[in-house]
Amino acid sequence: MKVQTQTSRFFLCVALLVTASGISGFAQDGKLAFHVRPDQAYVFVDDRAISESSKIYYLKLSPGEHKVEVVNYGYTSSTQKVTIAAGKTTMVRVTLGPAGGTVPGPFGALTINGADRSAILLNGKTPDFFVGHGDEFNNEWGWKQELVVPPGTYQISALSGDKEVWSGSVDVAANKRVIIDIPKGVRETVDWPRGEKLSTIPRFTVGIASATVAVAKPTAQLSATTAQINCGDASQLNWTSTDAGRVEIAPVGPVANSGQQSIQPTQNTTYNLTATGPGGTVTSTATVNVNTAIQANLGFSSADAHYKRVGDKVVVNDSPALNWTSANASAVSIDTLGTVDASGSRTLQIAPKKTDPGPIDETLTYTLNASNGCGGTATKTATLHIVGSIVQPEIKLARSVYFPTDRPRSLRTEDALLDSEKETLKSIAAAFIQYVADEPDAHLVLSGHADKRGPQAYNQPLSERRAALAKKFLVEQGVAEDKIETQAFGEEQNLDADQVKQQIEQDTSLSPDDRQKALRRLETIVYAYNRRVDITSKPTGQESPRDYPFTSQDYVSLVDRNGPAKAGSVELAAEKEKVSQ
Repeated sequence: MKVQTQTSRFFLCVALLVTASGISGFAQDGKLAFHVRPDQAYVFVDDRAISESSKIYYLKLSPGEHKVEVVNYGYTSSTQKVTIAAGKTTMVRVTLGPAGGTVPGPFGALTINGADRSAILLNGKTPDFFVGHGDEFNNEWGWKQELVVPPGTYQISALSGDKEVWSGSVDVAANKRVIIDIPKGVRETVDWPRGEKLSTIPRFTVGIASATVAVAKPTAQLSATTAQINCGDASQLNWTSTDAGRVEIAPVGPVANSGQQSIQPTQNTTYNLTATGPGGTVTSTATVNVNTAIQANLGFSSADAHYKRVGDKVVVNDSPALNWTSANASAVSIDTLGTVDASGSRTLQIAPKKTDPGPIDETLTYTLNASNGCGGTATKTATLHIVGSIVQPEIKLARSVYFPTDRPRSLRTEDALLDSEKETLKSIAAAFIQYVADEPDAHLVLSGHADKRGPQAYNQPLSERRAALAKKFLVEQGVAEDKIETQAFGEEQNLDADQVKQQIEQDTSLSPDDRQKALRRLETIVYAYNRRVDITSKPTGQESPRDYPFTSQDYVSLVDRNGPAKAGSVELAAEKEKVSQ
């Protein structure tokens, strides 16, 4: 190290004060004083290279929080936040402890001239890559001041304050010494016989006007706990590294020097760890293979299913079970069933395509599709033979009964039953009276509904009044009261738009033009369909068709979403509010 006079030391400190305080007004600055061991440790403030601590009396800094880093190669580093107060002196006391063992050969050496106060960094520009300051590496005669490194290529940076004094790439061979004159760069490479005699040396050695910094080559090891996984399963990366200022794992990204991380690759992936430190770069890899294949099966518990329906009541149905399994799949669906668990069983209620009376001889095909997030797919099919018959109903239930919007308000009036619906109830009453004479156990169930406008607290009693009014009218037509049950669902069992659309498309009473008109008003028609009372004959289960009276003289009153209701109607108010939005 070069000998300096008291005058030169004074001017150096003044220069440091000016450099550090340049970001704020001089009169408002505070001071930062240091007490650091070892003396050769270097100080960075707010990521700016300041000087070795022994050359700093104090720094002037703007009030506020500052980051202070103290580093010395071969020692643990110190990073802390320091708050500076205007006109006050803050003391930082740091004692660095030794870290790392000795460094094994082979070795090369660097001599760096012309950057005495600059921080010297290898292969990076943060304090993690600091190896010393220029005054520690500028002599190769008498007392040794040298930077000893493993053979290799190095990117050298000399930093002073927030400026890069010099940066360049240098090749260092075993038992060779590279001499660098900053800012000119590499001057020459000469033999370095002393390197042949060295086996292991300490990382940091300092004496009177002498210093040797021996930089260690990084080490790194990467492994995966499970090298073969199924799609969707996880493995874990474990890694360690030493003497590295920067560690990255591709494709994960930057990571801590040592650690572990759960991974869930979707394809065969090789993970590459790169550890870079002042002593060079090392790599390590680990590969995780992903099984993307899906194993799947689909089948019925029986190849045949027997089916018999009397009217709308299924009286014979073998209800076969559809069984499936899949492995290594994240998404499984079965046509007509939708999304299902990876493996399972479903008892099916068979519905043949044939709907008119006569024998049934059909084949149903179910298809399973399985996939996973790794690109694997599988498709399986299973068939079921349906045999049986559909028998003509024994009682004719004309259709369900429909009501105007928000009617009835009470049971004291029959205004809510329009003429067309009274005629429908009369025909049902006549058919039932004739049927019950032969089937004394038969009875009717009336199910009231309301469209979804308005709260359920209003719609529930509204649907109850509709069922009760229909029952009252049937009793008046001669049906025994004890043969009629009522139930109400409010808006809970509304037909949705698709169901209503299907009803319209299947309605043979409509001309093509009228069908299109109805479909264009589908929202209003959906409301109309759900203002109804369904009629079910027990015990056969025959239900009244939900045919809407499009061709009746009461159609306009029935279908009008506002209906005869006056202002204040819950259904009407809700609809008006919806339209205004």
